[in-house]
Amino acid sequence: MKVEECRSRLLQLLKEQAVVLGKVRLSSGKESDYYLDERVVTLSPEGAYLTAKIILDMLKDMEVDAVGGPTVAADPIAGAVAAVSYVEGRPISGFMVRKEPKGHGMGKQVEGPIESGLKVVIVDGTMTTGASVLKAIEAVENEGCEVVKVILLIDRLEGGREKIEGRGYDFTAIFTRDDLLGK
Repeated sequence: MKVEECRSRLLQLLKEQAVVLGKVRLSSGKESDYYLDERVVTLSPEGAYLTAKIILDMLKDMEVDAVGGPTVAADPIAGAVAAVSYVEGRPISGFMVRKEPKGHGMGKQVEGPIESGLKVVIVDGTMTTGASVLKAIEAVENEGCEVVKVILLIDRLEGGREKIEGRGYDFTAIFTRDDLLGK
């Protein structure tokens, strides 16, 4: 399947399954008239595969060692990219970033095969203010990794992109709120 076919099909799945209309409080603390529950798609076999194919195409000309981001929403994306990258002969590891370092065990904030010197891509599901993405960036940079790109599945167009780009990071959203809601 060509990448544009993957994009088209993924957008269709997100519109059909991930858009929930109604009042909701977002993790940013803001209230919204809609919720984008992308995990119902990124955790499905087809959605995981399509998401991974699109991201791998975006990374085809880049040197990347690992992909991951804020835990929960980024986890299925990172796992899918890792699995599909292996099948395609260009293995890229996955990782996840906790909100805070674990209070037990190894006390890690970043989990997975990550080490200083790696070139990493931060991914996430849906972004509003960019706060969780910036926190994930800080955590992996504290591990000695270089963030070479930030990829969001859906940008809610509420200032996150500007914050991330304002800090000098290469940012791409696969889709925006407008793609899903037709605004």
